[in-house]
Amino acid sequence: MPRTVNRVLLALAGLVLLVLGGSVLAIGLGASPPSWWIHDGRHDVLLSAADRTSRRDEGWFWPTVIGGLALVVLLALWWLSAQLRRRRLAEVLVETGDGEGALLRGRALEQVLAGEAEVLDGVERAHTALTGRRGTPRARVDLVLTPDATPSEALHRFSSEVLARARDSAGLAGLPATVRLRGVKHRAERVS
Repeated sequence: MPRTVNRVLLALAGLVLLVLGGSVLAIGLGASPPSWWIHDGRHDVLLSAADRTSRRDEGWFWPTVIGGLALVVLLALWWLSAQLRRRRLAEVLVETGDGEGALLRGRALEQVLAGEAEVLDGVERAHTALTGRRGTPRARVDLVLTPDATPSEALHRFSSEVLARARDSAGLAGLPATVRLRGVKHRAERVS
């Protein structure tokens, strides 16, 4: 869902900027704008002196405009920082018992979890991602099950075997996981 919203908002913002920028460029190069467009010609300004001074008596107008634009800038910066933030965990802190600890690459643990999950009966494919903090990681797991698999059995074996082994080998107190089960697409079998 967030990816879809992200893409729609990005596409809309890009389309608006492309249309406005393209129209300003076209008018600046000498194209004649339609009668309803916001500027009339090549040497026209967006806000004329009359437009800027017409609201001088209304003390609320310009602070409201500036506040609205500042809010738009803050929302854009918040959105940008959310895009640049890492979603996956780069490393996991493994307790070695000497007080120092060791660092395990997050991708390595993800690949081990996925590889061991794919070995289980009834699991066609697996995809894992680690999130959270390096001392308390969380796993997001997508399991694609074969048509003859029992979802409860596959989930039980994954949590009791694969997840428990990963938790114990990394020396973690807990490794909470969100597991999403999906069935592999297949043709319906004909009954005769």
